[in-house]
Amino acid sequence: MPYPFLSDEWIEEAHAIRAEYKDGTPTLDQPVRMNLVVTEIPFADADLRAHLDTTGGSLVIDKGHVDEADLTVTIDYFTAKAILVDRNPQAGMQAFMAGKVRVEGDMAKLMTIQTMPQGERADEMAERLRGITE
Repeated sequence: MPYPFLSDEWIEEAHAIRAEYKDGTPTLDQPVRMNLVVTEIPFADADLRAHLDTTGGSLVIDKGHVDEADLTVTIDYFTAKAILVDRNPQAGMQAFMAGKVRVEGDMAKLMTIQTMPQGERADEMAERLRGITE
C-alpha cells in the first residue's frame, strides 16, 4: 500500500489519516496562510501547489494555493519529504542554508508554524504517514 510521497493516492490516504486525528489537531494563536510549491517531483511533469491554513482555528493542508497568503515557500521534493514525512527539521535548515528553500513574504509566520504545538497524537499520525510512503 505505500505510495510515492505527494502522489494523488498518497494525498488521498493522508487526508483520511488526518481526518481520524482531527480532534487532536493543534491550533495557533496567530493565524497563518502559507502557499507551498514543491519542485523536482520525480514522477510529475509539473510542480505541486499546496497550502497550509490555520485561519479557521485548526490546521488545514490541501492542494492548490490560497488567496492573500502570508508567505510562499518553494521547496524541492526530497527536502519536503524529509521535513513532512521523516520529521527531520535539520534537513529543512540545511536546505534553507544551501538556497534550496525559498521564502517569499512574512518570514515571522514561517517561524510561527515551526513552533506550533504538535498535539497529543502527532507522533502516531506521523508514523502512519510514514507507513503509507514509499
